[in-house]
Amino acid sequence: MDSGNAFSRASLLFCFKLRTDRLKIVLWIAGITFFTLMVPVAFSDLYATQQERDIMAQTMRNPAMTAMVGHGQLDRYTIGAMTAHQMLLLTAVAVAIMNILLMVRHTRGEEEEGRIEVIRSLPVGRLANLNASCLVLFSVNLALALITGFGLYVLGIDSMNFQGSLLYGFVLGGAGLIFAGIAAFFAQLFESARSATGLSISFLIFSYLVRAFGDVGNETISWFSPLGWVTGAQVYSGNKWWPLLISVGASLMLFAAANYLNAVRDLEAGFFTAKPGRKNASVFLQGTLGLAWRLQRTGTIAWAIGMLVLGLSYGSVLGDLEAFFTGNEMLEQLLSVKEGYSLTEQFIPKLMVVMALLATVSPLISMNKLYREEKKQRADHILGRAVSRIRLMGSYLFLSAVNAFVMISFAALGLWAAGTAVMDDGISLTSIYGAAMAYYPAMLVMISIAVLLIGLVPKISSFIWLYVLYSFVALYLGGLFQFPNWVSKLSPYGYIPNLPIEDASMTALSLLLVAALVITALGFIAYNKRDIY
Repeated sequence: MDSGNAFSRASLLFCFKLRTDRLKIVLWIAGITFFTLMVPVAFSDLYATQQERDIMAQTMRNPAMTAMVGHGQLDRYTIGAMTAHQMLLLTAVAVAIMNILLMVRHTRGEEEEGRIEVIRSLPVGRLANLNASCLVLFSVNLALALITGFGLYVLGIDSMNFQGSLLYGFVLGGAGLIFAGIAAFFAQLFESARSATGLSISFLIFSYLVRAFGDVGNETISWFSPLGWVTGAQVYSGNKWWPLLISVGASLMLFAAANYLNAVRDLEAGFFTAKPGRKNASVFLQGTLGLAWRLQRTGTIAWAIGMLVLGLSYGSVLGDLEAFFTGNEMLEQLLSVKEGYSLTEQFIPKLMVVMALLATVSPLISMNKLYREEKKQRADHILGRAVSRIRLMGSYLFLSAVNAFVMISFAALGLWAAGTAVMDDGISLTSIYGAAMAYYPAMLVMISIAVLLIGLVPKISSFIWLYVLYSFVALYLGGLFQFPNWVSKLSPYGYIPNLPIEDASMTALSLLLVAALVITALGFIAYNKRDIY
């Protein structure tokens, strides 16, 4: 190794990483760009007049929506201001996830699987791999910023000028760099890619919640969150560039810190090492169920805490809704769906959709862990003993089903507890918990689809995330874009009644459960017959 230059051959590794991940990078950029450009075009068709946009602005003037998407230029709600207000923050979260996954994969992931050891045996600098990964993510975010920025401007919408469009793209790129730096930093601290990814995602969730609390309460708090810098740029209204400089500066500091930690630690080591296990495994750990739980418990507990906090954050704004809507005849007419229910109760279904989709992420990660263990050839050691494939997959399925139940339950309990604390006449636990649990059959269908993909075509098992994204677009944005009803029906979540303002449809819920059982059975049959990689 060239000990005199710690960055030796970083440019070659940069080209190699771009080549190996070129398909993933192109798909990520294409997906985010397409979604970004589609929204203002749809807004132009749906809200052609300023009067229609002003009505939409009135619906966004409430603490619940502010907590979800942040502050916006509601006094002059142009197409540009509407796009930035409703979509910029959510798109930044997607960009952050992209950066976290790619950075951990290229750093701690490759180190954990032994590839960095092979590379380091060649004349390659000690810091070459980390800095090549940083250059890859810098290039990805720069490309995303330029394509998105110029793409928005080329749409030719009056309120979306060149400066605002370019700022929109670079704000997304800046947010991506921040979380790439966070992932690079955590990748040096912890010994496993799972821990680095989990903590990076946890930091993203924490940043979102800090911004939400700040936007609803004291706006100063929002500036302590990287996502607060995203909304603070005031794209298409104030067009402030200095929050972008904060993002770039903070990311450079994180990259520098990651380089320092990488330089002083040993290969495959972390500063927070795993505790040594027992000399003899417990009875619980000797079974497939106990082993699967042991591998997932840290991430599951972190997600459960995150869902509880998410429910608390949404519940904390419920007390202000009635006072806000009282006397506003236009909003009362627009939002009044059923007589006999408060306006706050009518917001519960909107919140439940978001919480249910987020609660689905953790059980899907848990189920897909089975294929990740198979790819790393760890499943061979288990199946080589007196363990059947059905028992192995059944253990992961059981944990995923329990995981889904826990996640949606914690979100509902947090929403109820905070709502009860801030409301004079709080909504009953039965109503909120029932509205949440109505989504459980749909979550089981998503898990069953993951089982089928693992059993039938495991190489495309990650496509389940595209279905989750589709469900989010169809249900969360479907009403906004006025999608036909059949679009939402392509997702299992589209069959869930809007409790508590609608009656529960036991037929629909029962059919979802039957569908989950049938799809799961097909997945088990396929898994029992196919070759193990």
